[in-house]
Amino acid sequence: MDQLQNRFNKLLLETDTRFHRYMYDRIDWRGRMIGLTGPRGVGKTTLVLQYIKDRLADEAALYVTAEDFYFANHRLLDLADDFVKRGGKHLFIDEIHRYKDWSKELKLMHDYHPELQVVFTGSSVLDINKGVADLSRRAAMYHMQGLSFREYLQFFHNVALPVYTLDDILQLKVKIPPKFHPLQFFPQYLQQGYYPFPLENRDLHLQQIVNLALETDIPQYAGMNVSTGRKLKQLLAIIAKSVPFKPNISSIASALNVSRNSVADYCLLIEEAGLIAQLRDDTGGIRGLGKVDKIYLDNPNLIYTLANDQAEIGNVRETFFFNQMRVGHDVITSSASDFWINDYTFEIGGRKKGKKQIEGIPNAFVVKDDIEFATGNTIPLWQFGLGY
Repeated sequence: MDQLQNRFNKLLLETDTRFHRYMYDRIDWRGRMIGLTGPRGVGKTTLVLQYIKDRLADEAALYVTAEDFYFANHRLLDLADDFVKRGGKHLFIDEIHRYKDWSKELKLMHDYHPELQVVFTGSSVLDINKGVADLSRRAAMYHMQGLSFREYLQFFHNVALPVYTLDDILQLKVKIPPKFHPLQFFPQYLQQGYYPFPLENRDLHLQQIVNLALETDIPQYAGMNVSTGRKLKQLLAIIAKSVPFKPNISSIASALNVSRNSVADYCLLIEEAGLIAQLRDDTGGIRGLGKVDKIYLDNPNLIYTLANDQAEIGNVRETFFFNQMRVGHDVITSSASDFWINDYTFEIGGRKKGKKQIEGIPNAFVVKDDIEFATGNTIPLWQFGLGY
């Protein structure tokens, strides 16, 4: 345990606490067991280390990663037992999905040590409701995604803007600071600004994240063999070159030489890993799993990394809108336009986009790229990145 403590102390010294992600203040840190999921690379590790450094520096806390070689010969539960005997109160476990039977041991920690707070993070593929043991009554779960445009401005350019709700945006309440020109920064955000890591070698870093999710996280979680993992990469390649598209499951199944049901399962796993987003209709209820209408890559940065010179700006715009809006809203397909949220209809386009498609539709808006200011029911695309 001393080795784990030394590694933790070193990480804590290197943790910068000047910028906090949006989820930092949304988590109720008083809970006995807290789970934080999200795609690789969005900052889950940094967030928990910041919390420890900010609020628990003088208390008995320990951070470990389940990927550590220590756990090749030691159980998490044994670590928790020893930690409590030494006066430990707060145990943080990163990358929990890399540990076999994680849910069983977390359940036992919760039941055996009522005085111990356990906070764990894991890949989005980690489905808490499908764990071997039921943690749903024990763990408060939170999901985090990448930087909003607002967070990107603050993190990379030291430009601080307030959070605006969807209603604020549609009611034209967004205030632009003097001499601030959002379009100076917005294209770079679309290409490189979604993940909170340095701009240098971002494509290489992002490709590594994609490969780890497809070759390690999903196969380990779903019990897949190597050949099935390769099919996941083939499927993502098909999606990257075609998005947004209405999926023809039969043709994809034929191309991958798998069953139709397998294609649907693969898409759901890749979605949970934070690599694609499936736009559904409301046949399953607003919060249900309706029929998939279109498949997008998860965020614009993935488009530029995976599609390379085939990145299409119309696709980039729709992907950005879908990605940013789904944090606080149920986004479904619109029969008349691109998206439907809370009785509002949205048509996405460039500066020259007209209103013909939304004529006669109540509560309909044209969302335009390449404009700074909103007028009437025409809203700048960049403003939808201010929601968190």
